[in-house]
Amino acid sequence: MPSRSALSPAAVVSALRAAGCVFAEDEAELLLATARDPAELASMVDRRAAGLPLEHVLGWAEFHGLRVAVTPGVFVPRRRTEFLVDRALAEAPDAAVVVDLCCGSGALGAALAAALDGAEVHAADIDPAAVRCARHNLAPYGGRAHQGDLYAALPTALRGRVDLLTANVPYVPTPDIPLLPAEARDHEPPAALDGGPDGLDVLRRVAGEAAAWLAPGGRLLSETSERQSPAALAAFTEAGLTARVAVSREWSAHVVIGVRPWQGDPHPGPPCPTRAARPVPGPVR
Repeated sequence: MPSRSALSPAAVVSALRAAGCVFAEDEAELLLATARDPAELASMVDRRAAGLPLEHVLGWAEFHGLRVAVTPGVFVPRRRTEFLVDRALAEAPDAAVVVDLCCGSGALGAALAAALDGAEVHAADIDPAAVRCARHNLAPYGGRAHQGDLYAALPTALRGRVDLLTANVPYVPTPDIPLLPAEARDHEPPAALDGGPDGLDVLRRVAGEAAAWLAPGGRLLSETSERQSPAALAAFTEAGLTARVAVSREWSAHVVIGVRPWQGDPHPGPPCPTRAARPVPGPVR
């Protein structure tokens, strides 16, 4: 590690490369742009070289065109999850009531709130650190974050009113946790990663209660893996939702989409017409 007086851009790149950072040049550029003084830069380089996720060092992550605050110990939003946001906006472009379960930093809720101008947005997580972070990220949009276990965290007045429900649940099978990169395994909360023996414990719980919270025609979207997608699809179907899987080969992302059918209709109708139709906005920058 170079001395604190020698942290030139080249020295930062060298320190990061020596620590095994694959994208040392890109990371150095971000650290140099974020640090307010040489002492802070040296501290940031030290923490990144010690293995902390870059987003925890910076204090923010880029997600769907937004700069989302991410504090240490909170799950870092993945870029592939932008596909879930894109699918959610395509499925329910006029959603008036939005809920994001297992919200982590609140990145999904913030991205949806930014795109669905005026929507009532709620987020929930069992981790108090995540809820504090989500409250900060949702505040500019008037969104609310609640602490608790899935639906138990939500105001009961939302039952049967939710047009769009997203849930980026933990879906890593317990036996696979030791195989995760050290950044995730050592610095993100286990509850945000561990999905139980087959990785689908939380997804099944979310799907099982979704119909009681969704409005007729309301959508539930949850991220999963290619290997798990058939079982995830079955869980949605068994919960009474009309379900399918959307796939992004570019991001290697799989999203299960479930629709609460209209009363007496086994086929989904359009999203609840709770607001006048309008184009879906692009990413906010």
